[in-house]
Amino acid sequence: MRLDQNIHLDYADVLLKPKRSTLSSRKNVELTRTFTFRNSKESYTCCPIVASNMDGVGTFSMAKILQEHKIMTVITKSTTLDQWKKAVGDGIKLKYLSVCTGAKKNTDDNDTMHNVLKNYPDVKFITIDVANGYHEHFVDFVKQTRDEYPDKTIIAGNVVTAEMTEQLILSGADIVKVGIGPGSVCTTRIMTGVGVPQFSAVVECADAANGVGGHIMADGGCVEPGDVAKALGGGAHFIMLGGMLAGHNESELPIVDGQREFYGSSSDRAREKHGKSKAGYRGNEGRAITIPDRGPVKNTIEDLLGGVRSTCTYIGATRLKDVPKCSHFVRVNNVVNKVYESYENH
Repeated sequence: MRLDQNIHLDYADVLLKPKRSTLSSRKNVELTRTFTFRNSKESYTCCPIVASNMDGVGTFSMAKILQEHKIMTVITKSTTLDQWKKAVGDGIKLKYLSVCTGAKKNTDDNDTMHNVLKNYPDVKFITIDVANGYHEHFVDFVKQTRDEYPDKTIIAGNVVTAEMTEQLILSGADIVKVGIGPGSVCTTRIMTGVGVPQFSAVVECADAANGVGGHIMADGGCVEPGDVAKALGGGAHFIMLGGMLAGHNESELPIVDGQREFYGSSSDRAREKHGKSKAGYRGNEGRAITIPDRGPVKNTIEDLLGGVRSTCTYIGATRLKDVPKCSHFVRVNNVVNKVYESYENH
């Protein structure tokens, strides 16, 4: 048994310290970045926010709005080739889409991935998404996918430690997803006792990725725009959002009594929806909730980007690429004053 007695932190445990800035306006902040990926050798310019492949988030309706901000959407694993064809016919921009698969061959999602890439070679991203990225067979699957698609940019995860970040990048991943259990409808930490507080995981994995020429995507744990800024300051190259984008018109889920569904990918509700039974040896590592309808996602994403722009003016970063080197964090016991929270108009 080993006990790491170092302090590990979540987003709520830190704040960014302001410093003198030459920026006179939020509009002077550049929210796009250009990346060149280690293994695919591809270059890509985008705003490094990413919509998760969760039901109610990774939809073509969501992608159609987010692409106007140069934001990528990872389309859900359950999306069929016919649905891809319809979206392409409706004018979706393939540049800001990723196809998604699990880590098993000869499954519906894996077959769809191959068919999408065959029919639409302009789809440049493959996301290999599993809850536990520490299995040897997952590493092998990443290697096989890299061999099969040498020019595609591979996003793979999830992990929370330096050594597995390095392992996945050296095995063919370009971007490693970081996060075990921080998501709003994920119960992995409750069910398994496994995880690392998300801010510390991002800092550790970003450092490891930079050392081998790779990138990371902070996945989960962001509740407010300030958390996105903190993740960027901690070294994350990309930020994946689920709960922050849930409950909108673009979820493609129905409204019932003013509420929309949102559920974890490993929840019983997800298995029920996709016709999958739960083996007797498996636990339930996700929850299903209903949340008030939030209207168009356009308003939420504009608030989010406005918050990140404001962060940059506080710390003197003219570009997102500069945020880590301009970031000075302080540990805190309290982030916000909640004295009038019960009086807030909803």
